[in-house]
Amino acid sequence: MRHLVLFSVLLLGVSWAAAQTSPSQGAGGSAGQQTVKGCLSNSGGNYMLTDKNGKTFQLTGDTAKLTEHVGHEIKVTGTVGSASASNGGSMDQASPTLEVSTFKHIAKTCEGASPSH
Repeated sequence: MRHLVLFSVLLLGVSWAAAQTSPSQGAGGSAGQQTVKGCLSNSGGNYMLTDKNGKTFQLTGDTAKLTEHVGHEIKVTGTVGSASASNGGSMDQASPTLEVSTFKHIAKTCEGASPSH
């Protein structure tokens, strides 16, 4: 009986310690959180963020405060989702989603914005 109680306490302690380390790993970005820096645009009510490599993310979640930053460079932290083909396009044309957790204004112009020809 004594060994059973000792084993239970030990098991509980190990479980608690494992649970305490998980959130800190998530804060490092391994739990789907990602930070993307890019140029904010608005197309038909959909906010899009295009990074310096030309990869585009459709922003979801709390986007109400983004209106005043269209055309600016911002940094968005959030959860990346799979590509959505809801616009009738094929999956290779669809953009992955980025659910906004926080964002930060970087500049009033977009760095590396290439002029359209």
